[in-house]
Amino acid sequence: MPVPIPRQRAIPAVESGQAPAVPLDGPSKEDTPRKEATVDNNAATHLTLLVIEDDPGGSTVLPELLDATGKPIRVRTARNLTEAGRLLTDDVHCILLDLALPAPGRSADDDELAVLRHVLEIAPRHAVLALTASGDAERGAEAVRVGAQDYLFRDELDGRLLSRAIRYAVERKRSDTAERRLAEGRVRAQENRRLERGLLPTPLLEGSSLRFAARYRPGRSRALLGGDFYDVVRTPDGTVHAMIGDVCGHGPDEAALGVELRIAWRALTLAGLCGDELLGTLQQVLEHERSDDEIFATLCTVDIAPDGRRAGLCLAGHPAPLVARPGRPARLLPYENNGPALGLLPGARWPRMQVELGAAWSLMLYTDGLIEGHVGQGRERLGQDGMVSMIRRQLGEGLRGEALLRAAVNEVRALNGGELADDVAVLLLDRSE
Repeated sequence: MPVPIPRQRAIPAVESGQAPAVPLDGPSKEDTPRKEATVDNNAATHLTLLVIEDDPGGSTVLPELLDATGKPIRVRTARNLTEAGRLLTDDVHCILLDLALPAPGRSADDDELAVLRHVLEIAPRHAVLALTASGDAERGAEAVRVGAQDYLFRDELDGRLLSRAIRYAVERKRSDTAERRLAEGRVRAQENRRLERGLLPTPLLEGSSLRFAARYRPGRSRALLGGDFYDVVRTPDGTVHAMIGDVCGHGPDEAALGVELRIAWRALTLAGLCGDELLGTLQQVLEHERSDDEIFATLCTVDIAPDGRRAGLCLAGHPAPLVARPGRPARLLPYENNGPALGLLPGARWPRMQVELGAAWSLMLYTDGLIEGHVGQGRERLGQDGMVSMIRRQLGEGLRGEALLRAAVNEVRALNGGELADDVAVLLLDRSE
């Protein structure tokens, strides 16, 4: 039976060749173990083969092996797995394993591939060729199913085919490793997306007549969560509390801090805190949880009375909300009493302003990502005035709720000439007469 030739799954890095024979009774002087390459090195690296075989019949001669550059494939030999462990350094690319070897602590009667399983455990990054008796193709095929890259018959070794088998096994192992890492990366990305999606808020508005809409776009590529955060809850007395905030920066650490602040705000709000007392406690949370003393967060909180006609407003370094009423142009709420951002001034205070909303209104809270995008190719930014003009026009076109927010974010991106660099969060509360 001819020696099995591995199915080629990628163009091998080197071509086959011939070289002087190397006996299996030990490595030559030139083949003394040295750390010259890792299993992940490129195709130009000279290959090193570790042979693990116990031949009680005498010194079997390994067929001649050359790489494509005409240099011998380095060979090391080990009579048992203990010796193999000492010789299994990073510059070994492939292992030729005799399946007849006993495995430590395991009986061949219990598992005829015990030695292979042991080698795969101690050398998970190396390509493995299984060496078995002639005609025992079933055992060889099972070895491949367990994890070997290919199998060869002991008494039918041929130098040219063995050289090719070694090189193909190494390339196949590299390909399998790359595919595994890619698959693991996809799984991690999916898990991260599920985690981030679970951290986005679910508004608690049961029993309220207010309508809610939100739009969120993180500045980080391929992320669902950024440093912006928002939430809306209704307390038992009928008051609707809304909040939007922005942690400086938009990396994963800022996203995590934003989630902590949002959860803390919800807990404190449901516990009955409001206004200056709530913001002071949030500042303590920020100071304890931030990774750097320079990190701060802006915040806007609104508490809407149960009758829906008035609200309390607190600003901590954050842009003022926009309010729109029927028959009146949209405008910004007062921001003269804007307090400092959280984390900037110890012992700061945040005054609460009373705002009259009326019978019917739309209240939009947003982060600065919506107003700091550029307008055209120059350095001019949209700003609050540009945003107010845009919202007025879109309201005049009959846009409301989700449609309004979607149109606003899309237009800001279009004016910027592409994706915005900063996180963007916008939420909208509506009340009808």
